[in-house]
Amino acid sequence: VQLQASGGGLVQAGGSLRLSCAASGRTLSFYRMGWFRQAPGKEREFVATVAWSLGNTYHADSVKGRFTISRDNTKNTVYLQMNSLKPEDTAVYYCAATGRIRDIFNYDYWGQGTQVTVSS
Repeated sequence: VQLQASGGGLVQAGGSLRLSCAASGRTLSFYRMGWFRQAPGKEREFVATVAWSLGNTYHADSVKGRFTISRDNTKNTVYLQMNSLKPEDTAVYYCAATGRIRDIFNYDYWGQGTQVTVSS
């Protein structure tokens, strides 16, 4: 399984970015995909998850109303639309996948990170 994240960059506060994560390999083993982030000196933080087949989503309170996770099954790609970005959203963002059904916080496959920097 390979996960390739892209779309990070530098944006001003209040701006938007869309991250993408393309999956390849044994994608049929996925039940859900998610996004996490890790800021310098902080622990990795859950951001959002989406069930691959049903499309059910769940977002962390810190991003609810600003970020939206979605997926395109035909392209084996998951997206994270980030609006109203704040400096505290600055982090390396990682996509991940798992076959676990009920556990939305633990993942088995990880992509490389993509840097998001929000300037004030």
